[in-house]
Amino acid sequence: MDSKRRKELLEAYKHRHPEMGVISYRCKETGEVFLGISKDTKSDFNSTNMKLALNIHPNKRLQELWNKYGEEGFELSVAKVLKYEDPQEDHTQELEKLREQCLAADPKASKIWR
Repeated sequence: MDSKRRKELLEAYKHRHPEMGVISYRCKETGEVFLGISKDTKSDFNSTNMKLALNIHPNKRLQELWNKYGEEGFELSVAKVLKYEDPQEDHTQELEKLREQCLAADPKASKIWR
């Protein structure tokens, strides 16, 4: 790959507009919901699924349920999507507010990451 093409791809990556929001793992059997903030929902689903598959996820309860029911036992979704303009800005506080709204709306919900 030539250096010009490489620079173009790097610029495109820097200015991409990934979906940000609150990701949700709901255990179909127990109804427990695990919510996490995400600056790239697709990437975070992949990362979390890999950690769960490798049995190394830090949330012990989520890992326990995953081991018992498997991926088929969970409903994965984006609970809330954050609308934003600048992908370079830090949107952590806005994402945390969205997650708090989701936690308040569902008594069976807890955070994926502490």
